[in-house]
Amino acid sequence: MWRDCDVNKITVSAPGKLMLFGEHAALFQKPCIVTAVNQRMKATVEFTNTSSFELQAPDVDITSYQKSISELGKGDIPKEARFVEMAVKNFVKKYPLKHGIKILTTSEFSSLFGFGSSSASTVCVIKALSELFNINLDNKQIFDLAYKTVIDIQKKGSGFDVAAAIYGGTLYFVTGGEIVKPLSVSELPIVVGYSGKKADTIAIINQVSRKTKVFIEIAKVVANAQEALEKKDWKQTGELMNKNQMFLKNLGVSTKKLDLMIAASLSRGAYGAKLSGAGGGDCMIALVDESKRRLVEKAIKNTGGQVIDVSVNAEGVRIES
Repeated sequence: MWRDCDVNKITVSAPGKLMLFGEHAALFQKPCIVTAVNQRMKATVEFTNTSSFELQAPDVDITSYQKSISELGKGDIPKEARFVEMAVKNFVKKYPLKHGIKILTTSEFSSLFGFGSSSASTVCVIKALSELFNINLDNKQIFDLAYKTVIDIQKKGSGFDVAAAIYGGTLYFVTGGEIVKPLSVSELPIVVGYSGKKADTIAIINQVSRKTKVFIEIAKVVANAQEALEKKDWKQTGELMNKNQMFLKNLGVSTKKLDLMIAASLSRGAYGAKLSGAGGGDCMIALVDESKRRLVEKAIKNTGGQVIDVSVNAEGVRIES
């Protein structure tokens, strides 16, 4: 049962994410470890007295985008509007809408960084609609709708970025939400560097061949990393990051720029360093002792990389107003 609530406008936010361990193997029923970052995506969703869907997403140059509710998911959809539009379509297919919908999205982080802005916006919209409809969806139900939206668009995906946006914190995750386990990680001293190149996640996923042996080895790294992280054994965690990066290079998803940034971090005393995400660009992460942080940050900048100021273990999706 559901009913419209007395409120007709709500703002919801969700965090971005960083993949710590398990890239690509996560697409093949192997575990990964992901953490939520404190930079957030926000969506303000309100009912209107029309039969239209309206979207404003100034961060990605979407202004005054509008279409009939009955036409959701049809025709040419701007790339930057797909996730929000399909999230609304999937929601109203299950819970018929009596109103028009107007959505404004804003982000504290650039969509260039590979922090999962598409998944975060999808989660925000579904959470906001569930609140406006007084449905009280739990996290698993939100995950299922958001993950369906991602698969509808990308055709492939593990859902780890969706889970990070919903649950927050640092998670041990298995494809499709089969396992979503919060880890006891109170701190994680990392430096994040952006390579300067926006990666095409879908294209990279499609070009990675199914190297079963590599994925099995990555899964072993993830299992050991879970234990090392919860023990705050940074030396062991760093060594596992380096091992994970070796396997990612084997898959062909690292780049010369990422390799250079990683090598520079290690030369300045980082415990370990690796790319974070699909590869082909976007970000790398380095695990550091606080006494080495500035040295590592300077080393990344000297390669032409950009240091991104984020903290991890952030809170999951929440109502702002």
